[in-house]
Amino acid sequence: MKLRSLIILVLAIATSGVVTGQTTDPSSNTNSYKAVNDSWQPSLRKDGVIDRVPHNNYLTPWQPIRETDVLWKKRVWREIDTRQKQNYPFRYPGDEYSGGGMYIEILLNSIKTGKITAFRDERFTSPVSFEDVQKTLVGSADTIYVENAVTGELEMKIIQKQFDPDNVTKFRIKEDWIFDRKVGRMVCRILGISPYLDKYSTESGVYQGSYPMFWIYYPDIRESHVKYEVYNPDNDVFRMTWDDFFEKRMFSSFIVKSTFNNPQQNDIRSYKKGIYRLYESEKIKEKIFNKEHDLWVY
Repeated sequence: MKLRSLIILVLAIATSGVVTGQTTDPSSNTNSYKAVNDSWQPSLRKDGVIDRVPHNNYLTPWQPIRETDVLWKKRVWREIDTRQKQNYPFRYPGDEYSGGGMYIEILLNSIKTGKITAFRDERFTSPVSFEDVQKTLVGSADTIYVENAVTGELEMKIIQKQFDPDNVTKFRIKEDWIFDRKVGRMVCRILGISPYLDKYSTESGVYQGSYPMFWIYYPDIRESHVKYEVYNPDNDVFRMTWDDFFEKRMFSSFIVKSTFNNPQQNDIRSYKKGIYRLYESEKIKEKIFNKEHDLWVY
């Protein structure tokens, strides 16, 4: 009986791979996600005391909405500022659990590997290649003249710019708000997402504004979203995927445009200035809330 117990114990230890002096497979402590940042290196040892198992996250498809079930629909555009505290997960560089990489790097990696297609416009009419996206990120190479330390002559030097993911400080999303009478509630569906890149002057480094890099059809990126987990500032055990993060509306944003009495599709900034832009955004949010309430009451 003692011999049998000893054999079972040895087999259990061998199966778990916890043997003194052996290298533990780092994937046993992570989600086995492929890193999206070239400089990120996985740990060669089990980084932690918890015996984690690989998290197999699956995509939950959207419930189809029939046109006959739609009582009301409006479209809004929102802006997510990653410098706000609630939006810090967008700027998190990644770890053993998240896979190593900021959110913008996850998007770029999905475009690079051909999992999704980037578009120039929010109507998804003009696809762009990853090479074109790279030109948008870093631009063309610059040439400067430097003095040769030996001869004293000026020589031309080519400088290739590097992409800094910290310069992506905003994301714009396009979404539809629909009252589905079949489920009896307001349903929000994100249609597209676009990262905005901050541009600075080459000579003085003065901020010149934020410009859209590309647009991505949101249903296409959901497959990549479900593979990477989001940083939780309160608890390292409870992690959610990027798909959960967007579907549960865990981000902070404000409306920059809507189809409420706006036939020319103008941004709020074109007719409101300063703090009044935020007031107008809150008015649109209130209109959506009141519409759902009215459809329930009447």
